[in-house]
Amino acid sequence: MDLYEYQGKQFFASYGIPVSPGEAVTTVDDAVAAAEKIGYPVVVKAQVQVGGRGKAGGIKLAHDASEVATHAGNILGMDIKGHTVEIVWVELASDIAEEYYASFTLDRSAKQHLGMLSAQGGVEIEAVAETDPDAIAKIWIDPVEGLTDAAARAWVAAAHLNPAATEGTVDILGKLYRAYTEGDADLAEINPLILKPTGEVHALDAKVTLDDNSVFRHPEYAPYEATQVRDDREQAAHDKGLQYVGLDGFVGVIANGAGLAMSTVDIVNQAGGKPANFLDIGGGANADVMAGALEVITNDPNVRSIFINIFGGITKGDEVAKGIITAMGRVKITVPIVLRLDGTNADEGRALLEPHLSDMLQLKPTMVEAAEAVVAAAGAGK
Repeated sequence: MDLYEYQGKQFFASYGIPVSPGEAVTTVDDAVAAAEKIGYPVVVKAQVQVGGRGKAGGIKLAHDASEVATHAGNILGMDIKGHTVEIVWVELASDIAEEYYASFTLDRSAKQHLGMLSAQGGVEIEAVAETDPDAIAKIWIDPVEGLTDAAARAWVAAAHLNPAATEGTVDILGKLYRAYTEGDADLAEINPLILKPTGEVHALDAKVTLDDNSVFRHPEYAPYEATQVRDDREQAAHDKGLQYVGLDGFVGVIANGAGLAMSTVDIVNQAGGKPANFLDIGGGANADVMAGALEVITNDPNVRSIFINIFGGITKGDEVAKGIITAMGRVKITVPIVLRLDGTNADEGRALLEPHLSDMLQLKPTMVEAAEAVVAAAGAGK
């Protein structure tokens, strides 16, 4: 669940991280009223979940009501990389001495939290990593031990931040780590984290991604959920409780488990195809779940074939096969399906599927063969 900047700042503020006072509005009149209340100068910022707002003209400084009205009028309705601006954030302008970068995310391979800190803020961290990787100080944090004050101080020193920013940065890093962990975030990023001429350290921007699976612990996230931007496919999948991400290809992908789904997307690419989606049905490969997944995918007009990749574990292969057979009877299938079924009770599952096989439902023994077949069925491939 990706938050808008203003929501990310509200999230940060709830953990004591200093942010600029501001107000999210949807009309020009409200933008002017917010600026009058906050005090000038203010910055009028487009709220879209994509980078490059400044270059697109979506961030403007205003010194009076006339300038606020002009900027808000120009920004509302603006298209920024395919995202239409419907909300602007009006915030008190900040004096900036230096800009830094700070973030926490999960390093899955290390099974630890990863913190990144750099004295080169205000630009995309990917650009810093490419041009000057040594400018990024990284720290791996054992979730059991957490981020200690001593570790945070050593980390700030390694990033070569201005000594004047040390105390403020250490304080914010501790609060940012707490927001990241206690808030069940996948990403908590401040770019830029600024040092003011007065010596204060302050979060000038906020990029936050919350774990969808944690919302049952956070009823306060309901307003964030209400503003999520999804295309029609993603909304339909969300309504069915499916983990779905729409892509721009032509091979529909269904797999049980995020890791297997990612591998399936990769192998479709390697076979010369283009995935139309990422869809993880988790452990629930029963008839209802499978029917919902097939319905979402077949409603995508760009899909020309479907790859169902299942590895039976807790959910056994014969139960998966029964689910697929029942689901295909419920959903009108107009494109060929290629299935790979492996794992617990896979032989029993394949035996159940055998009488139903045809050009519209193919069964392949390996991921590679299934990927090649599904790409060929879509009329593409190497």
